[in-house]
Amino acid sequence: MTKRGYKGNGAWRCYSAFWDFSDSLFGSDSETARMENNACSIDFMDKTALVTGSTRGIGRSIADLLAGLGARVIYTGTKRFSDVASGDSKEYWQMDATSPEGVSECQARILDLPKLDILVNNAGINQVDSVDGVNDEDWDRVMEVNLTTPMKMMRAATKVMKNRRTQGRILNVSSLFGVIGRPNRHCYTATKSGLSGITRSAGLELAREGIVVNAIAPGFILTDMTKSMLSEERRRSLAEIVPIGRMGNEIEIARFAAFLVSDLNSYMIGQTVVVDGGISVSPGFA
Repeated sequence: MTKRGYKGNGAWRCYSAFWDFSDSLFGSDSETARMENNACSIDFMDKTALVTGSTRGIGRSIADLLAGLGARVIYTGTKRFSDVASGDSKEYWQMDATSPEGVSECQARILDLPKLDILVNNAGINQVDSVDGVNDEDWDRVMEVNLTTPMKMMRAATKVMKNRRTQGRILNVSSLFGVIGRPNRHCYTATKSGLSGITRSAGLELAREGIVVNAIAPGFILTDMTKSMLSEERRRSLAEIVPIGRMGNEIEIARFAAFLVSDLNSYMIGQTVVVDGGISVSPGFA
């Protein structure tokens, strides 16, 4: 018997009579009691989260969901001003991930925060290229945005989490193409694969500090940008590739991201979790 429901105070709860929180599963009586008391509650009250690239798409959905579940959320985007962060629990920072100076300013602001509980590295760019056609400028730009900037953000966030003794959560947004590869996506695939590598290494390093690091790798997601860039016919053809028979939507990624950065996720370390409707396990995908 399981009860589920969304609570108005920002908590998302489900309780199961069949869950066994015994010492055979957890290391101590205190840990067992803590998990029993928390049941299965996703609640970000009194948490501060920073989500990069959060003015649209998956980043916007993640940031909005965290805010809806009680977190104080810092949104970032390339524009000087944005109205996405309207509300008492929301704040907007300008950060152009292609600009080392802009990223350094954002790092400094992170270090000035009284605390930071959650970092979501979502900002990224794509690049269509060929082995003999990709130029150094494009390669460097994609590396800067997709790999170097997330590492810099993690560096600043980790310092704050350690100094404030925060049981922090870091989530890197990778990609299906960082897991399986794709022709003519050399820059993009290299950076997203690299981000998964950083996630593994940082996850191992920071686990004993109480900081949980993981990554999520979305598949074909129907964002506003996808709708504007792809014809309806192309979207239908992509949906036919997906074993579940459709493209994903932003909130499906956001919900899973919320779990990964919540206190419920207490034992997953350094993993890249693919959320793609089954493409990565489909032998027919090419």
